Amino acid sequence: MPNDERLREVLQNGEIELKGRFMLGSNYTFLVEVRHAGETLPAVYKPTKGEQPLWDFEDNTLTLREVAAYLVSQALGFDLVPFTLLREGPFGPGSLQQFIEYDPEHHYFNFSPEERELLKPVALFDLLCNNADRKGGHVLFDDDHKLWAIDHGLCFHEEDKLRTVIWDFAGQPIPPKLLAPLSRSPGWREMLQDYLSPRELDSLHARAATLLESGVFPLPPSDRRAFPYPPL
Repeated sequence: MPNDERLREVLQNGEIELKGRFMLGSNYTFLVEVRHAGETLPAVYKPTKGEQPLWDFEDNTLTLREVAAYLVSQALGFDLVPFTLLREGPFGPGSLQQFIEYDPEHHYFNFSPEERELLKPVALFDLLCNNADRKGGHVLFDDDHKLWAIDHGLCFHEEDKLRTVIWDFAGQPIPPKLLAPLSRSPGWREMLQDYLSPRELDSLHARAATLLESGVFPLPPSDRRAFPYPPL
């Protein structure tokens, strides 16, 4: 795998060639190859025009949320979300994300207890980003057993929308080293203003403040659905 600078250069500047479409999911998502300066990298391209309208998320914003999730992951120092940017593609503007090689048969529901214990950063990330769709197949380990989290189009809603399969840590203290970066969230407004609305940014900062104050992974809500469907 290329270093971060090289990866960014290729995905930002490379020529995109469509290779196939991922058939699961309601939105159009494509596997592509990106070629630049003699290097070819696989990536995932989600065109904005391929998004299906939703009643609770503003139209044509899901690809923006994908990029915002990457930026928040990096700002936290979690390095969970593959490199993601917004750029022009074969079907117009959309998100382009580093493709991660992994075993699709190895997912949350058959992770070992030791692997599940590694998911605390993901659980906190989803709480902060208000992830409405953390399915069991959206957390994965690559061939080097590095943890990744993907599919963040349904994040950052201003209302409480958290739906996740990862409730393993409910009621437990959040490790201080994971919690500490949330104190910097008020400074993220400029970084995220091109991707989220002012009200969504206000809600993001409010969630960070609540987590800092409580210091505990919350229990699943009892007044609404807390799990995604389907769960995988």
